[in-house]
Amino acid sequence: MKIALISMEIIPGRPDLNAAAMAERIREAKDAHAELALFPALSLSGLFLGSVWKQPSFVRDCTAYAEEIAAAADGITVIFGNVDAGGEGCCGLSRTLLHARDGVLREVARRPLHGAGTRFSPLLYELPNENIILAADVSPFPICFGAGSLAETAREKHSSIFYVNTLGLQDKGKTVYAFPGRAHAFNEKGERVLMSPAYTEGVTVIDTEHLPPVLTSHSEKPIAPIHRTLRYAVRKFLARIHMKRVVIGISGGIDSAVAAALYVDAIGAENVLLVNMPSKFNSATTKGLAAQLAKNLGCRHMIVPIEESVSYTAKQLSEIPIEGVAAAPGEHLTISSFVRENMQARNRSGRVLGTIAAAWGAGFTCNGNKAETTVGYATLYGDLAGFLCALADLWKYQVYDLARYLNEHVYGRETIPQGIIDIVPSAELSDAQNVDEGKGDPIRYPYHDYLFRAFVEADRNPEDILTHYADDDLEAYIGCEKGLVKTYFPTAEDFIADLEHWWGIYRGMAVAKRIQSPPLLSVSGHAYGSDYPESQIGSYETIRYRALKEKLLQK
Repeated sequence: MKIALISMEIIPGRPDLNAAAMAERIREAKDAHAELALFPALSLSGLFLGSVWKQPSFVRDCTAYAEEIAAAADGITVIFGNVDAGGEGCCGLSRTLLHARDGVLREVARRPLHGAGTRFSPLLYELPNENIILAADVSPFPICFGAGSLAETAREKHSSIFYVNTLGLQDKGKTVYAFPGRAHAFNEKGERVLMSPAYTEGVTVIDTEHLPPVLTSHSEKPIAPIHRTLRYAVRKFLARIHMKRVVIGISGGIDSAVAAALYVDAIGAENVLLVNMPSKFNSATTKGLAAQLAKNLGCRHMIVPIEESVSYTAKQLSEIPIEGVAAAPGEHLTISSFVRENMQARNRSGRVLGTIAAAWGAGFTCNGNKAETTVGYATLYGDLAGFLCALADLWKYQVYDLARYLNEHVYGRETIPQGIIDIVPSAELSDAQNVDEGKGDPIRYPYHDYLFRAFVEADRNPEDILTHYADDDLEAYIGCEKGLVKTYFPTAEDFIADLEHWWGIYRGMAVAKRIQSPPLLSVSGHAYGSDYPESQIGSYETIRYRALKEKLLQK
């Protein structure tokens, strides 16, 4: 039997467009002499539809378009996913797998629809008397190759398995997901014999009587699939919102450099405008690196100094009197150095980037990473602003990995200057962050990246962290380099003070900042937003944590 595995972009909420595209793919499959065409789960509707799932009229339309697919299945068997009323899932709906042939439609598999999740088991259909299992998936993070994988199922059932996943971009409001759309095939021994390219549409025809040879294992750097996801998602997101041009503020630091290189890779240098906005605190080193980056990428480039406007605003606001019955005589605002730091960030985003983007017919990006987002190391309405944060689900070490990957494997040259990779990370908002003197951010990324990751992706709390600190195996527990804890924190008092400082911010003001942050791309399934529901309840110390803390401090 010849089976056509259909990797097709599913447009969420548009069963009319999806049905038309499916009919065209069915014709392609027939032209290739396939006897069966396999489409992904929820091929007509898409998965992340928000409140649309509550509309009975939409579900009725999906049923009507399924009948059109059955009519198009003339002389070929078509297996595809749809939604159906009646179930224990989202809004009382189920995911169904339908069998269509010569106008006849019947259900062959069903599972509850859980529209809030991001990981699903594929719907399976065992072809009668064929030792063939068909698997239709709809997941941005497929689980079919872990425990209980399709390969194991193939071995257990002595059947070949043919699998296809949804392709395209879908979102749950703030959190955006890229579905890879890959097709896979496994022989009866559970060996993979086919894997189509990720994020690529196509019809792959495979002969079940003459399966391809077993694929050799291909190892790649962990950052490689993340790069593929980000590149695809950026392009699709921009196309969806009809935005062709992008403005990126570049500082000479790693995050903005990686964002710039990623966007140029995705949409071309001609559509990217880079803007460096130095204040008196920006060093000649970072200004030079920003200029070199723009030259290497071949982008338009602007230098817009902000010192004059920041100083003017600080002077103006400190001189204008505060009036009213409640005001004290001669009351004025005091613009502290800390307030001035935030003024710089807001001046760059709200005044400069926002205006340039509007004038150039573009949007401007947010370049923050996951470590900064975790503890709110960003300014509301400043560097936290932007139409999209592409790097928001990457820890700092992953941003560096992506920088090296872009240089070595995407551009094939030192596009992101090595100086940007080597320089100490710094916001350069005060003399205390002078990069030429080795001064930078308060976050010690080699350790805090992994501590914060334990908070967010493993749901660890201070009790867990302090327990393993007391057992002297914390580095192994969170995955950072051995010896860092003693290097950074010579005493238990130092360690506990640091832990409570960041935990308090993470569960405090940082939550409010995350709620107001831009849309972001999820590459892990643990991104802030829909992946990680939050409440502004503040931090809490468990009973055991307080006892352990007291014991360690007494020592």
